[in-house]
Amino acid sequence: MIISPHFPPSNLTAVHRARFIANHLPALGWEPIILTVHEKYYEEELDWNLEKILPRGLRIEKVSARPVTKPRLVGDIGLRAFIPMYKKAKALIQSEKIDFVYITIPSFYGALWGRWLHESTGVQYGIDYIDPWVHQFPGSNKLFSRHWFSTRVANFLEPIAVKKASLITGVAESYYLDVVKRNPQLSHSCVFAAIPYGSEASDHDVVQELDMPPYLFAKNDDKLQMVYAGAMLPKAYEPLKRIFKAIDSNRALFAGVEFHFIGSGKTPNDPQGFNIKAMAQQYGLWEEVVFEYPKRIPYLDVLQHLNAAGGVFILGSTEAHYTPSKVYQAVLSGKPMYAVLHEESTAVAVIRDSKVGMVLDFKGTEDLDKIENSFTSGFMDYMARAKCFDASETDHSAFEKYSARNVTQTLVNLLNAL
Repeated sequence: MIISPHFPPSNLTAVHRARFIANHLPALGWEPIILTVHEKYYEEELDWNLEKILPRGLRIEKVSARPVTKPRLVGDIGLRAFIPMYKKAKALIQSEKIDFVYITIPSFYGALWGRWLHESTGVQYGIDYIDPWVHQFPGSNKLFSRHWFSTRVANFLEPIAVKKASLITGVAESYYLDVVKRNPQLSHSCVFAAIPYGSEASDHDVVQELDMPPYLFAKNDDKLQMVYAGAMLPKAYEPLKRIFKAIDSNRALFAGVEFHFIGSGKTPNDPQGFNIKAMAQQYGLWEEVVFEYPKRIPYLDVLQHLNAAGGVFILGSTEAHYTPSKVYQAVLSGKPMYAVLHEESTAVAVIRDSKVGMVLDFKGTEDLDKIENSFTSGFMDYMARAKCFDASETDHSAFEKYSARNVTQTLVNLLNAL
């Protein structure tokens, strides 16, 4: 049983982790049951096209949740559905042969379901860290702030949730290393493993069949149109600021370049929730070089815009653990990629080994000057390579280990060995 509070038709990025795994489990000897929250309780807009790419016959069980109130006191889906999800999971475990419960987080509070279900039924459980739970956000040190409170709650709840886990995975090793440090006793009782986010090549086949033009921007062959698709992380703003400063200092070079930021807003549904606009305006780049479409758009629509773009722009974080899942889809789009990433991000190797683009890597907050000083020269090299980029030369053997099937195979090997 995979517990994923968000699942298609939710258009949140995390839903694809459970979807990718569920696609391939049956062929590898495991029958998945998806346990999720009914879509009428989601806050984000729904993407019904996602249901078209779910595997036929996939069993999906849905539970209710408390609706979001106005004012919005509790938004987290795991909290709003905590009791119904636990009751339904327990009933399924007791009525059917459930061998393992695998919980994707966030919602971080959902990790507690595993411990409760283990105590009440004896079932083995695992937690999959799509994002780190105990995390220092900007403002976490500000007494009684929202981030201060969230960090303290996470420090209290995580040891409870992981104490009896049989398996803890993360999209990269760095996502769970601190879990082991905080809970050293787990090194004797729990298996830890890095399982990359993965990607599904067949999703791009569906996009090709739809043959729909981009609608956020008009394709312009006279411009190198770069697309960044995804949310902005709190610790990505300083790298982006240095990038904008570099562009501002080299206007002539970037006169024929456009950067389109899609789904980068403050909330998924607000078309006016700009995160990048003010900074772009500060450097005089707004709607000349930099464009932002804050509202999240459907997953297949994102792939359409990647296909229409001249290149893909990837922006990482000053945190070493951050490994952008968008890299995998960008590789499959067949477009040349230019990335600015922490040198310890696993995405660095993905891009370089696949030969799909160039990476400007840096060491973190102490190395931001490198971004400002090297972005322009790196981008000049990138433009020269982009002109003669041939997607057929992508090293798919280097990328194959990141396919959804091989990612699922890694999980199955772990489950079979428990």
